Amino acid sequence: MGSLIGHVAPGFGFILIGLWHMYNHLRLLALKGPSSYKSRLWFPSNQGRLPRRLELYLIITGFTLSVTMELFINPAKHQPLDSDGTIPSDHLHNFEHSPIYLTFIIFALFALILDKWASRPLPAQDDILLILAGFCFAQELLMFHLHSIDHMGVEGQYHWLLQLVVFVSLVTTILGFGRGGAGSFVVAFVRSLSIVFQGVWFVIMGFALWTPGFIAKGCSIHVEDNGHKEIRCEGEESLNRAKALVNILFSWNLILLVVFAASFYMFMMIVFGNRSVKYSVLSLSTNEQEEEDEEEVEDDVEAHKKINNLAGTQGFVDI
Repeated sequence: MGSLIGHVAPGFGFILIGLWHMYNHLRLLALKGPSSYKSRLWFPSNQGRLPRRLELYLIITGFTLSVTMELFINPAKHQPLDSDGTIPSDHLHNFEHSPIYLTFIIFALFALILDKWASRPLPAQDDILLILAGFCFAQELLMFHLHSIDHMGVEGQYHWLLQLVVFVSLVTTILGFGRGGAGSFVVAFVRSLSIVFQGVWFVIMGFALWTPGFIAKGCSIHVEDNGHKEIRCEGEESLNRAKALVNILFSWNLILLVVFAASFYMFMMIVFGNRSVKYSVLSLSTNEQEEEDEEEVEDDVEAHKKINNLAGTQGFVDI
């Protein structure tokens, strides 16, 4: 992750997964309604010739490539260890990023296995996946919070705000515990929205921290002895200004994301909301209803006649 591509590539992956989840959550809500809605932690793709478990395949492939880049492609020697078998100091951040990717790979692998065993009566499958998903976000939050690189400056402000978004993903996952899988629509939708926000913020961090043209006024990129690039500001005033710009950028992206979520909700309700009509009982036309009413009236008349005849016959017998 310690580069532009190391932030942008995973960021687009998070955005893609988050948007896919938002689409499916809203589609299920529109088609089934709030009472019959049931969330999922991953969604099969049953459209065209796409593989059913495409989402899981993409997660495994994407994060495997990320681990490969962190441990084998980015290092100058293309291997993670030093000549004496120890971890070089300038590669510690690569090893810190790798467990984040590995936890998501583990989640996708178990989701893949459990889906293949769907015919077997395995109890609490959704709860197990929910625990694994919570483990992924907890690992991500832990590693970003205890990162070995000094994040006290501008870079630290980006990472601190990122931790807030990851914390939302973790909390919304925990809220699903004991609720039959992924929980309610609100919880699942906010979680998918936070995943999108993670991706957006990763992309912004990639460009803002490693592109000289996006560095705040009074600050510049410096290369440390261990090869890590860090943003340093000329003084306290420049540092505070740069942090304030990061906060403003975060706030504006949050506003835009909320507007996008509300607009996407209305769009999905318009597109898929009308399709739910086919599941309701169709009302009879006016002519059909009139014919049915006439038949009911005739039946009532015939029944009344039979009762009268029966009563007359009974009276004759009694006499």
